[in-house]
Amino acid sequence: MRVFVAIDIDEEIRKGLSDLQGELQSKVDIKKSDVKWVRPEAVHLTLKFLGEIKDTQVVDVCNVVKDIAARHQDFELNVETVGSFGGKSARVLWVGVGQGCDELLRLQADLEEQLSLAGWPKESRKFSAHLTLCRIRNPRAGFKLAQMTENYKDFKLGSMSADSLSVYQSQLTPQGPIYTLLGNYSLQ
Repeated sequence: MRVFVAIDIDEEIRKGLSDLQGELQSKVDIKKSDVKWVRPEAVHLTLKFLGEIKDTQVVDVCNVVKDIAARHQDFELNVETVGSFGGKSARVLWVGVGQGCDELLRLQADLEEQLSLAGWPKESRKFSAHLTLCRIRNPRAGFKLAQMTENYKDFKLGSMSADSLSVYQSQLTPQGPIYTLLGNYSLQ
């Protein structure tokens, strides 16, 4: 099964992301088929994507995540700044985090280290905390959206409490991924 570890976002932030997606869609002239907008109810802050693991390994993953959660305090995260991955022609549009990022980075590094010790390889890329707004299929649309992000560098959506870690199964379907909660562990 495909598994990842994430921080869930609250409903106020989710509503703000939905409003932002609508605003961006109305401001840029692109075809609907050029961009796959992430359903707001599916947005989360991924800390570690494990990919395909054996069903029998889920307990091990959940135990590591539970131990990590017990060692970290909850904290506030500011959700702000629209950016993109992919250079001049964006492949992904996202909203980042501001205040609380240091705590988030410590939490993610601890999670990465402990999962590595348990047998899952460390990520080769540096962790980049973000909430995905959309994935872009057409380079021309990516160019337009990347340019638009310049107008949202000072964007501030709000603050949320990072108070637990969740382990999810991700099932890919033609309609989009289906996420099933496998475990949720409160930060201290």
